[in-house]
Amino acid sequence: MKKLKIAVTLAFFAFGLVAIKAQTPEHILKDYELVWSDDFNGQTIDTLKWNYRDTGNKRNVGYVRTDNCFVDGKGHLVIKVAQVDSMYTIGQIGTQNTFMTRYGYFECRAQMNVQPGPHVAFWLQSPTIHEEKDNPQQYGTEIDIFEYHIAEGLNNVYHNLHWNGYKQKHQHAGTKVKVDGINRGFHTFGVEWTKDEYIFYVDGIETWRTQEAVSNIEEYMILSAELTGWGGDYRKADFPDQVLFDYVRVYKPVQNK
Repeated sequence: MKKLKIAVTLAFFAFGLVAIKAQTPEHILKDYELVWSDDFNGQTIDTLKWNYRDTGNKRNVGYVRTDNCFVDGKGHLVIKVAQVDSMYTIGQIGTQNTFMTRYGYFECRAQMNVQPGPHVAFWLQSPTIHEEKDNPQQYGTEIDIFEYHIAEGLNNVYHNLHWNGYKQKHQHAGTKVKVDGINRGFHTFGVEWTKDEYIFYVDGIETWRTQEAVSNIEEYMILSAELTGWGGDYRKADFPDQVLFDYVRVYKPVQNK
């Protein structure tokens, strides 16, 4: 009986390793190498890796505050949406002054928000996105690796691309993917960005592939919780609400492999 118990324990342990490994696409683990990461294991946000973004500014409904972004001491970054009297607050951090790169595989592991109103995201941004040149190859593309809100149901993930500025000449491509159970627990979200295309993944499974608006310039990463109206009626929410990020990782192809 003791040997059987040990065998069962080892079997579950092995299955757990497979399950964890499967969250990152197999070819990424085989042919790419990790070049940048943050597991949020400290007591404060690592400002050598991240900057607070848009502090004090109003983005649609929410005012950006630094204290809406913090680590919880349990290995998670928390980005909170809150209400203070009649004012709503949001948060976001980015690597615009610390880390920019072109191409690779970008992945996070995150747990979604639960209230109507906020939409949360992991995205790449171009430093020249506001240029209305209709040339995403040269001026870059906003690459929304994942966006999530509950306005259209609990099990939808959104992948989006934006380019050519954000005014009248703005252009967009995107898709909505149904992923059962995405509203529960932690899930991984990634994009493989090459010179020819983007390939999006949820929990290691390909969900969208496109050659539209492929950026050929260096971009930076952003983690955010927004309050724009896209996520539903925020007035019906019971704030605070939050998104948890467990890690962020960047991989590059192994040379000469």
